[in-house]
Amino acid sequence: MSTVIFNTLDLALVFTIYQCILFAFFLVVIKKGNKQSNLLLAFFLLSYAAIPLDTLINFGEDFRQYAINFTPNVFYIFGTAYWLEAVFLLFYVRSLIYKKYRFKKHDLLYLLPFVLYFIYEIGNWYMFDIETKLAILNGYHLEEQPAYTRYINLFRECFRTFCGILCLIELLHYQQQIKNEYADIEGVDLTWLKILIIGFLIIRIQAVLVTLGFMTSIELNIVINYPLLGQLSNFMTMFLISFLIFFNLGISKLFTGIEKPTVNNQEKNTIDPEQITALTLYMKEHKPYLNHLLNIDNLATQVFIPPRQLSQVINRHFEQNFFEFINGYRIEESKALLSIENNAKMTMLEIMDQVGFNSKATFNTFFKKIVGMTPTQYRKEQSNQT
Repeated sequence: MSTVIFNTLDLALVFTIYQCILFAFFLVVIKKGNKQSNLLLAFFLLSYAAIPLDTLINFGEDFRQYAINFTPNVFYIFGTAYWLEAVFLLFYVRSLIYKKYRFKKHDLLYLLPFVLYFIYEIGNWYMFDIETKLAILNGYHLEEQPAYTRYINLFRECFRTFCGILCLIELLHYQQQIKNEYADIEGVDLTWLKILIIGFLIIRIQAVLVTLGFMTSIELNIVINYPLLGQLSNFMTMFLISFLIFFNLGISKLFTGIEKPTVNNQEKNTIDPEQITALTLYMKEHKPYLNHLLNIDNLATQVFIPPRQLSQVINRHFEQNFFEFINGYRIEESKALLSIENNAKMTMLEIMDQVGFNSKATFNTFFKKIVGMTPTQYRKEQSNQT
């Protein structure tokens, strides 16, 4: 008779491992697009696959004994992935958000906890011989482990949560800055990434609570059902990975990168009046805003002003972001078209398209914000005046 090594709850962990490895292979070998982002996401998935495997090895009722019989050297090695997965997710989010994202030397600091923990495990586990390891594993009781191991685990979960918070901060910054570089943002759907980041952040906060619950039950004799919280996290992770796989297929269509911010006090303090004049004249004479695909880089090339400096001019002199600046001109152009009697038969979609808008919702919202009425109401008012 075959030996059963997984129970029903273990299947969520097994399925998560399977999903992560399969999709990581797909990202590296098959999927096209941003290779850097694909590789970072693959690293995240592979490191995350190691976490449920570590859970099965250490806490699976039947799988643990199977691992001991196989080799005690598999214990704890996969646990090092806890220190990597959150870092890789942070790097992945940044590679999506920023154009031509490059790693800096200070990014290595995020890997320091992993290095220190690996050194710790070498001295506290891998230096032992096989007989010593077997003796430790066969007499292992989680509740009897030294107190410092629980504080290491608590720091680990806090570090993962910290990286998750950084992911959320990066996403919120992206939402603010994208309007400084693009006049059309309707096609940028951040819902899937918000769910992903917040979902994993919740899982990590749960992990902190599980660790605190375990510490409380051991040190204060307060009974908390921390295994139940852990099992809920396992199922949440399985569904989040499934969600990631489904929505990642359309990332190249949904995401538009922004420039990574830099600190330059001289650039920040100087606005050239000649650049203001040149920009104003160019907008009036050449009407670049009629281009549906206009962005800050396109306009910067046309007016011969560096993109970052052009953004400063628009933000500080005109007191608008690029999104508001360009669409303001489009609204004025649409008002002119709506005022012409010969255009009475043109539909609003035709007007919208002719002035450079890609979205009817953006057109209507901006028009009402600036003019104080809808485009249809404005046309009727102009018609009554003639």
